[in-house]
Amino acid sequence: MTEAAPRVTVIGSGAWGTTLALLVARSEPVTLLCHVEATAARLRETRRNGVRLPGIELPEAVQPTADPAALAGAELVIVAVPSSYVRATIARLASSIPMSADVLSVVKGLEHGTLLRMTEVIAHAAGIDPARVAALSGPNLALEIARGLPASAVVAAEDPELADRIVARLARREFRLYTNTDVLGVELCGALKNVIAIAAGAADGLGFGDNGKAGLMTRGLAEMMRLGIAAGANPLTFAGLAGLGDVIATCGSKLSRNHRLGEELANGRPWAEIEAGMTGVAEGAYTVDAALALADRLGVEMPIAREVHNALFEGKSVRRCLIDLLARESKDELADFQAWVARLGVAPE
Repeated sequence: MTEAAPRVTVIGSGAWGTTLALLVARSEPVTLLCHVEATAARLRETRRNGVRLPGIELPEAVQPTADPAALAGAELVIVAVPSSYVRATIARLASSIPMSADVLSVVKGLEHGTLLRMTEVIAHAAGIDPARVAALSGPNLALEIARGLPASAVVAAEDPELADRIVARLARREFRLYTNTDVLGVELCGALKNVIAIAAGAADGLGFGDNGKAGLMTRGLAEMMRLGIAAGANPLTFAGLAGLGDVIATCGSKLSRNHRLGEELANGRPWAEIEAGMTGVAEGAYTVDAALALADRLGVEMPIAREVHNALFEGKSVRRCLIDLLARESKDELADFQAWVARLGVAPE
């Protein structure tokens, strides 16, 4: 199987990129494109990515390299680098990405400054048609999937045929994939749920209990949906795998880096210290300010995201942040309904 030239290249050898390479390797060889040759050499020699995926062995069908020439002949290019590095990485590799290749973003975030989604950043940096770029999102804790545990995700693309091609290539019995044409909604879900997961981790760290965390998660989903609808997304997307499904996984699992970040903040550790000691990226910390900027642009209130920003960057104690959220004035749970349907142009019944 490894004698054939790989037709799939995964850009990024973090936990998620390596996991997706493992998935592909169950049916065909795959290139795992690392940032530097030292990383590629270590993976080739040890056949393990021990820091990111402890206990998981890389089969011979996974071919680590740092040579961009390995992209030649790729039919599917999967982008799996941290959101803050996507533009620079794709700009560096753009000339090596085949013009006929499908491109899939599995990155969950918004670009600081431009407020662009990751498929938009990839298309812009590579100089390709945005319709060629799909997005994958959902409750996808990498270590569980690498261990072969069941999971589901959604592949979003403007072109349904692109989504179908990616599903045909990546789907497994233990990795069930669905499709969606709402790329905007799926990507906003993937970015915003990380911010809510930080708040949920903080609630756990302070011992707020399951009732308190459930309320936080639900209201977090509501503000995700508010922003999504204001941006033009389908509200039903937020009830799906990329929305509710990922909120449940990311807010509740000890494997979630964003949840762990929230717990550490609750323990009184400052963000700079936590960031320096992390072995992976807690994307919510790099997304929250872009999310708030987008909310301000669209006239949407996001109180939970605002308090996450305060805890990360303003030195406000997590306990004070959560108390201030609890002290907010009560309101009709569906108070924004009329505004939402008005934006959608739908007459309420």
